[in-house]
Amino acid sequence: MHVREKPKFGESEITPKSAWLDRRSLMRGAAGLAAAGLLPATARRASAARYSTDAPPTAYEYVTTYNNFYEFGTGKSDPAKHAGRLTTSPWSVVIDGMVARPGTYAFEDLVGPRTVEERIYRLRCVEGWSMVIPWLGVPLGGVLKRAEPAPGARYVAFETLVRPEEMPGQSGIFQVLDWPYVEGLRLDEAMHPLTILATGLYGEALPNQNGAPIRLVVPWKYGYKSIKSIVRITLTDKQPPTTWNIQNPREYGFYSNVNPEVDHPRWSQATERVIGGSLLSPQRDTEMFNGYADEVAGLYAGMDLRKFH
Repeated sequence: MHVREKPKFGESEITPKSAWLDRRSLMRGAAGLAAAGLLPATARRASAARYSTDAPPTAYEYVTTYNNFYEFGTGKSDPAKHAGRLTTSPWSVVIDGMVARPGTYAFEDLVGPRTVEERIYRLRCVEGWSMVIPWLGVPLGGVLKRAEPAPGARYVAFETLVRPEEMPGQSGIFQVLDWPYVEGLRLDEAMHPLTILATGLYGEALPNQNGAPIRLVVPWKYGYKSIKSIVRITLTDKQPPTTWNIQNPREYGFYSNVNPEVDHPRWSQATERVIGGSLLSPQRDTEMFNGYADEVAGLYAGMDLRKFH
């Protein structure tokens, strides 16, 4: 297990204070979203000290223009270019499977009863790059408890929107992936307090290109596990299929925990390129479980993390 170390960031990688690093600015943004009906009126920075990293956030411009969202194209800039056409209101999420209270939950009902919390999390892509993002969201565990999981439920499956008329990456003869995009967690992973359903970032509603209006964020796993634009959550007693594991099971396991000791066949996981730094900036050493080992290592006690990668 790697010992957590101080972040290695240069000045060029730190978000300007005028953009976000002023607590009052964040709260004004959250209050504005609440007034607009996009976030609950009780939005706050709850538990930030307990769950958030103290690493400096990546600049907003990088967070919102450099990411993977294949429903809008395979290029890093494609989501920002094409996601504007996506309609995100009204929005609902079906919660079904092994729950006592299945149903179709409107976005406002799903998030509204809960206090939106700020979580500043590391994000690590399996491609070898990383960011630090200030999310707004609600703990997934609270949402699942509301649906009352059955005693036999062991896994949680997630499904992304399919709307090819608004998501150009889903249209055409040749498709990179099979749609819908699907993901899954063990129930104990889903109930862990670090796991959230994000509804915003940088004190604003979640941009379309980042998975609006609601996405999963699991900070100790590679970014592709944090499925975007969720329309269905299903509790089951069987391990659910996941898109990248279906695509190439040798390269993508179900668990997908950040592990510097287990390389992807095409990318070393020992170090990572911090987005926002200069080309001459040194790479950062990757931490076990992306720096969250103290919180989540116990979930995998006794497991062979090379076999269950």
